[in-house]
Amino acid sequence: MERRKGRKGLKDKEVGDDDRWLWLVHKGIAASFLCIAVFALLVRVAVSLHPYSGAGNPPKYGDFEAQRHWMEITLNLPVKEWYRNSTSNNISYWGLDYPPLTAYQSYFHGLFLRFFHPESVSLFTSRGHESYLGKLLMRWTVLSSDALVFFPAVFYFVLAYHSGRPSGQKTHIAWHIAMILLNPCLMLIDHGHFQYNCISLGLTVGAVAAVLSNKELVACSLFSLALNHKQMTAYFAPAFFSHLLGKCLRRRNPVLEVSKLGLVVLGTFALVWWPYLHSMEAFSRVLSRLAPFERGIYEDYVANFWCTTSVLVKWKRIFTIQSLKLLSLGLTVSTCLPSMVQQIWAPSNHGFLYGLLNSAFSFYMFSFQVHEKSILLPLLPASLLALEEPVLLKWITLCALFSMFPLLCRDKLILPYIALSALFIFIYHVPRARQDRKETRSFKSFVTTFLVLCSVVLHIVYLTMHPPHRYPFLFEAMIMLLCFSQFMLLAFYTNAKQWMLLKRSVLLDKEKKLH
Repeated sequence: MERRKGRKGLKDKEVGDDDRWLWLVHKGIAASFLCIAVFALLVRVAVSLHPYSGAGNPPKYGDFEAQRHWMEITLNLPVKEWYRNSTSNNISYWGLDYPPLTAYQSYFHGLFLRFFHPESVSLFTSRGHESYLGKLLMRWTVLSSDALVFFPAVFYFVLAYHSGRPSGQKTHIAWHIAMILLNPCLMLIDHGHFQYNCISLGLTVGAVAAVLSNKELVACSLFSLALNHKQMTAYFAPAFFSHLLGKCLRRRNPVLEVSKLGLVVLGTFALVWWPYLHSMEAFSRVLSRLAPFERGIYEDYVANFWCTTSVLVKWKRIFTIQSLKLLSLGLTVSTCLPSMVQQIWAPSNHGFLYGLLNSAFSFYMFSFQVHEKSILLPLLPASLLALEEPVLLKWITLCALFSMFPLLCRDKLILPYIALSALFIFIYHVPRARQDRKETRSFKSFVTTFLVLCSVVLHIVYLTMHPPHRYPFLFEAMIMLLCFSQFMLLAFYTNAKQWMLLKRSVLLDKEKKLH
């Protein structure tokens, strides 16, 4: 009897320690996803109650006004005039600089605003419109985009990713869902700062899920749509290309397989770009808006190679824009290449997820015209890999948050920044506390503690002190240096990890041949 009680007590303790979310999972994936999704939406609503980019800051305001202005333009002008500079569409005032799918999205959201509050999207007179109802409707468009695009895509990914996994690991599904849906950086940028990254990232997640489900044609269509919503989604293009090419080369008729994928991509692009394919002039005009090289190799302060090293090397002064374009292209391609070669050589679902992360890291670090918000792209595959790389996810998320801190301070989003950081750390540690303690002991805890202390000190310094007059951006430069160093270390680690998968697959093949 005592032995039975002992076993029962031990079992209860194991369940309690190993997975405190078991009550969600045993009801099924759909029920657990619904509970977490509702909570994630409520958190997004709470974030949206705070200020946004450019609030009350004329004459150009910020990203909120840019998105509203695009609704105004797409609603009141014919489609062929959306990217043309004219008296009705002054390109210098938040001209459209994203692909046509963003313009169509702006049009449909504009219809929604016009139905309830026409003054908020009327031509010319609505510039800088900041009424309470207008802001409420704008916030609602982002929430609905999340609910209709990003959330279903994550559900599709979870089903595809966890199908066929060992049943013992399915108790972590709820935690995995929470790590993706409650990403603090995405919530702060989309629902605080104000953007629609949830649409392009949602389409990308859907494409990833389709790849994992061996539905390559669906994946090509979804990823093409993602590219046509935000050109920054090209950060993932090398990973998709190399993985799908590697798969095609292993099939009976590689040329036919590649042709099918190519036709789907071309068909999707043609459908989205149809209004601009009537003339080369219209087509090239849209293209020129998507690549604003005249803005320079970086804007503001971003934790990538060009911005961080500009303290020592004045890239913008020494090199012409043309030289910097070639230099950034060479560095981006060369750093992407090892990851691509690995996937062409030995494509695998696991390697594909690492390839997405490595490709996004390469673009974030070395490509032309990178913004602070671009860190959302490496963060996406890191969250998809949360079960395999929990420490990686925690570290990149905290560093990404810190790298965006100056931007969020300008937007007066310090309170949601602190709250979402705390929420992320709490949810991260709930089911994995025991495991993380072991990892912390095994990892270089001294270095980790030192870096955390540095970030805390820099937070306090940034909020309470003024920089020297001679170096007005000193604190931003220090933040970028700390974050860049961590991103570089993580990029080296994930590239090495991807190539280790190749070694593992070779060993498995040898074992199969022996048996």
